[in-house]
Amino acid sequence: MEKSLNNSIEELEKLTARGDLFINENGKVRCYACAHRCLLAEGKHGVCKVRFNFSGELRVPFGYVVGCYCDPIEKKPFYHFLPGTSALTFGMAGCNFHCPFCQNWITSQALKDKNSEVIFEKVTPEQLIRFAKKTGCKSIVSSYNEPLITAEWAKTIFQLATTEGLKCAIVSNGYGTPEVISYLKPYLNAVKIDLKTFDDKKYRKLGGVLNHVTSTISTVFKENIWLEIVTLIIPGFNDDQTELREMARFIASLSKKIPWHLTAFHPDYLMLDNRRTRPSDLIRAVHIAMDEGLEFVYTGNLPGQTQDFENTQCPRCKTTLIKRLGFHAIKMNLSEGGTCQVCNEKIPGVWK
Repeated sequence: MEKSLNNSIEELEKLTARGDLFINENGKVRCYACAHRCLLAEGKHGVCKVRFNFSGELRVPFGYVVGCYCDPIEKKPFYHFLPGTSALTFGMAGCNFHCPFCQNWITSQALKDKNSEVIFEKVTPEQLIRFAKKTGCKSIVSSYNEPLITAEWAKTIFQLATTEGLKCAIVSNGYGTPEVISYLKPYLNAVKIDLKTFDDKKYRKLGGVLNHVTSTISTVFKENIWLEIVTLIIPGFNDDQTELREMARFIASLSKKIPWHLTAFHPDYLMLDNRRTRPSDLIRAVHIAMDEGLEFVYTGNLPGQTQDFENTQCPRCKTTLIKRLGFHAIKMNLSEGGTCQVCNEKIPGVWK
């Protein structure tokens, strides 16, 4: 594998392939990998800065990673998807949002922020799969930046991973299209989506539209792809009781069994003066979600500080089925097929 340090778009443009998710339109190309649906003239880049029109075709990122690690699956976070296992997690450069609180900004904003640099590593799908199997990973996950804008690369990896018996997942901001979900679906076992706020004005400041995110969440759920939702609870931004209740009601309208992770914010990137999320903030948000009927609500980023809300409990008999501390499942009381060993309640998820 060859490593390089560079923050130029030009350097990464060499590591591209012809895209699948576009159409030609009036002498331009229309990308539909995400909900921006950028219409690009010759030589122009999309909002993400990594997809661009070259000679009338869409060029997309391919053949490199800017991060590749063997992580606990709980770090994504997925709590109902192969708990207690490791996931080979890879990412590329670029994002279709510009969140000031991004905790992966070095990667996601690499081509937009002059303070960031790209450390990329040329790699083949075969090398990634070999590494996953060598390290005992049970799944492979596209994360760190926005995976939908690098969907062609992810699909190529996922196709090979599936033949090797690995599960595949993405960690996304949900700013997708029905087309990109359909494109990935044959090789996709799980999706984690960030629901950042339930206020459209706030979403527009981040670079998106609320309706497109909720539509993607609904599409993933209706396509029967395993879905978990995460909200980073940021004091003064999205922790208002009314907004939290609206988010909970939306999730419950799809299914009360969708896991919702409420995670703690720490000052980062451009939001350095905001206070940290306290344990009491998360516990309060959990109770709001549970009041709306959600059965699997979790806290994150404050290990051991939020009562039992890191754990999975049986909704029927209240037995602790999975005990967690931080990113680790330290005790499991689930059958191999995902049923409570006390009352035989079927717990939704992907367990093997």
